[in-house]
Amino acid sequence: MVAKSVLNFTLLVLGIQGSVLGAPPMEENLPPRPKGGGVETKFCEFFNDSSVCDETKNPNCPPPEVKRDECQAIESDKSNHCFTLWHFNNETNKATVKVKGCFLDTVACNDRASSCRLHNVKLPLLHCCCEGDMCNENATFPGLEAGMSAQTELPPERIPASPLPTPDDDTKAVIAYTLTPLFILFGVLVGCYLLYRKRKGSSFAELANGEASLSRPPSAGAGMDHETGGLLSQVTLCEVRARGRFGAVWRAKLGPKDVAVKVFPLQDKQSWLAEQEIYRLPRMDHPDILHYIGVDKKGDNLQAEYWLISAYHEKGSLCDYLKAHTLTWAEAWRIAACVARGLAHLHEEGGGKPAVAHRDFKSKNVLLKSDMSACIADFGLALIFVAGRGCGDAHGQVGTRRYMAPEVLDGAINFTKDAFLRIDMYACALVLWEIASRCDEGGVEPTAQYRLPLEEEVGSHPGLEEMQEAVVQRKLRPHIPPRWREHPGLFVLCDTMEECWDHDAEARLSASCVLERVAAQRPPSATAPAPPPFTHDTTPLLIHELAEQQVC
Repeated sequence: MVAKSVLNFTLLVLGIQGSVLGAPPMEENLPPRPKGGGVETKFCEFFNDSSVCDETKNPNCPPPEVKRDECQAIESDKSNHCFTLWHFNNETNKATVKVKGCFLDTVACNDRASSCRLHNVKLPLLHCCCEGDMCNENATFPGLEAGMSAQTELPPERIPASPLPTPDDDTKAVIAYTLTPLFILFGVLVGCYLLYRKRKGSSFAELANGEASLSRPPSAGAGMDHETGGLLSQVTLCEVRARGRFGAVWRAKLGPKDVAVKVFPLQDKQSWLAEQEIYRLPRMDHPDILHYIGVDKKGDNLQAEYWLISAYHEKGSLCDYLKAHTLTWAEAWRIAACVARGLAHLHEEGGGKPAVAHRDFKSKNVLLKSDMSACIADFGLALIFVAGRGCGDAHGQVGTRRYMAPEVLDGAINFTKDAFLRIDMYACALVLWEIASRCDEGGVEPTAQYRLPLEEEVGSHPGLEEMQEAVVQRKLRPHIPPRWREHPGLFVLCDTMEECWDHDAEARLSASCVLERVAAQRPPSATAPAPPPFTHDTTPLLIHELAEQQVC
C-alpha cells in the first residue's frame, strides 16, 4: 500500500495521474476489451525513480532491485495492463524510466492504434503499455515517434487557482463598476454635444451674417425713423403678458412707445422664421393684421433667443377680454367686421401678395385694440400659397383641437389652397359664436360665465378622440339660443356662422362673403366707417396707433 501511495503521488506531481490511472487521452469512445481471447495480466514490474539512490550524490548506491507489483483485481468492464513512463531529455537526447507499474483500463493496449502516448505537460513524457505478466520488465525506449501518431490534441492546461479577494480588491471593484458607466455616459454626452455643435454651427453662422437685413423690413419703417441701430439694444422688457405654444409675449419699451416682444426659444426658431416670413409679405401692413415692427436675436448657440417685435395692445386677446366683459351690439359688430376683413385680406391675392391660410385661427389669436377694433396675430402655422406651387411638406392636422374643422380632425384634407382657406372659415364661425355669446342683445347676463365653443359638450381640455367623436361623428356644433335670432344683426350673424361651420367644406362661405354680410349690419351708433362690401384695400377701418406711453 505504501508503494501504491508513492506511485500515485509521483504521478500527480508529474501531471499525468489522470492519464495513467484512467483511460489515455482521446480513447474514451473506443469499445471495451473483448472478454475472450485477451491476454491476462496479473503482475507488472514496479519502479519509481524518486526512491532510487542518486549515484551522483552517493557513489555507494546499491544496484536497483526488480520489484514485482501485483495488479488489482479485474473489474467487470476493465482489464489490467503494465506500463512504462519514459522521460526524454531534449538536451542530452537520452530517455530515462520514471515510473513502472500496472493500471486498469477499458481498452487493451494491443487494441489501440499505438501502445504509446506522448504527453507534453511540464516534461516530454512517453507513456507505453503492454499486455502480459511482467511485460514491462525489460522495456526499451521506442522513440518519441511512437507516440506522435496517437497524439491528437494536448491535454487541458492546468490553471492555478485564483487568490481569494481582499477587502481592498472589493473596494477597487466597486469603484471600477461605479465610475466606468459614468465615464461612458459622460463620453456619450460630450459626443452628442459636439455633434450638435457641428450640425448647428453652419446655421448659426448663416444667421449671424443675414440677420441685419431682417431687423428692418421695408414695411416696418413708418414711425421708427429715429432708430439708428439694432432693435435689441433699444428694447427693454417689462413684464410677461402671455405664454403660448411657441414662446412668451412681453410688454416692452421701444423708446417712448410700448411694444410687444414675442420671445422664441432656440427649439422654436423655425416658427420665428415662419412668422416673420408672413409679416414681410407685400401688403401685410394692414389695420386688421397685427402691426409688425421687426425681429432680432439675443445670445448665441444654445442660449440663443429669437425676438419678434410688434405693436402692443393693452386689452389683450379677444378670448381673455370676453371672460371678464360683455359686448354691446356696436362693439360686437366692430370686432366681427375687423375679424372678417382681416381674414379676407389674408386669403386674397393681389398686389404681389399671395394667399395665406392662418391654420390656427381662434379667439386667442385675435387682439383687441384700445378702441375695440381687432387685429389677427400669431402666424407661426400659417401657409403661403404661391401660384404654380404645391403646399410642400405642410402637415394637415395642426392647430388647436377645439377649432379644428371636421376634415382636419378626420385626417381627410384635400391639400389645395381652397381647402385650407375653408378650414379657416370653420374656425371663424366659432369665433363669431363666441362674440355673439357675450353680446348684450343676445340676452347674456353680465354675471354669466364665458364658455368656449363646445365647452359644455367636450369640456375645457378635450383630446383629439373626443373632438373627433363630437364634431365628426355626432356633428355637434355650438348651441344657438332662439333669442339670438330676435335681433336682426345677430340673426344674420347666426346664419353666417351656421354656413361657415357646415360639415361639407365646399358649402362654407368665403371670408369676403362673410365680410359683405357683416358690413351690411353696421349699427347706426357705430362711429367708424364700415369697409366697402366688395373691396378689400388697406385703408384702415379704424385708426391704428400704439398705446400711450407707460412706465415699466
